[in-house]
Amino acid sequence: MPSVKTVLIDFHTHTSASDGALSPCELMARAAASKVELLAITDHDTMAGYEAAAAYHTENPSGMRLIPGIELSCQWSGVTIHILGLGVDCEHPVMRAGLERMAAARKERGAKIASRLESRGFDGALQGALMQAGDSQLGRPHFAAWMVEQGHVRDPNQAFDRYLGQGKIGDVKAFWPELAEVTQWIESSDGVAVIAHPLKYRFTGAKLRRFIAAFVAAGGRGMEVLSGRQTSDQTNHLVRLARDFDLEVSVGSDFHRDAPYSAPLGVESSPFGGLRGVWQRW
Repeated sequence: MPSVKTVLIDFHTHTSASDGALSPCELMARAAASKVELLAITDHDTMAGYEAAAAYHTENPSGMRLIPGIELSCQWSGVTIHILGLGVDCEHPVMRAGLERMAAARKERGAKIASRLESRGFDGALQGALMQAGDSQLGRPHFAAWMVEQGHVRDPNQAFDRYLGQGKIGDVKAFWPELAEVTQWIESSDGVAVIAHPLKYRFTGAKLRRFIAAFVAAGGRGMEVLSGRQTSDQTNHLVRLARDFDLEVSVGSDFHRDAPYSAPLGVESSPFGGLRGVWQRW
């Protein structure tokens, strides 16, 4: 049998435009040094990181191909879900309107998080988080960084464990659009909608299948079968689901920063050679 060509792919990465540690330029340079051939920058609810990376890529060409990407927040069955948009036209009117809505939602959500924290005595939370965010999209990691800086908590993990994580006072979900709407933004903008890290939602097997069915019904076409570090059993389970629902598969590191348990940039495509990889589009 002919050998399967291995391509190093990463279709799930983050920069300082959302909650990543590296600037778009730094991430591009890191990916090029790591021999990544296909890269998507998928910041949370913004394409500013991709746009900065594309400008850098024009000035510093390499053999790597940069794919327009985003990770959009939405709701399904009362749970916050993340959907990747790959290959989207960031200038498409539907996507531009969606991004404006997400920016407003994040601003409103940030104000609500701050109000809740201030009710617990953390005065100045909103201004402090905004200072931490700078030009980035405001999110809970910025509130966590401010709480560490002020000495309210030992580290960001403690901030999430006590105040910002799931079910805690700073866990605000109410401002995201519905799954079907976000999926349609992506598909209408010439992109492909992909479920991000399906196992992180901790659904039962039956609920995960209901969720995937709803995603497909909304026009979604892909699913991550590998996101960051996971076991081979988890990957095999997701591959079976992708086949059951006739979905294209995607892979990525979900890179945010260098950390002991984080995956490095780049995923080899060869283990998924028998599947319909979304990367085959490019």
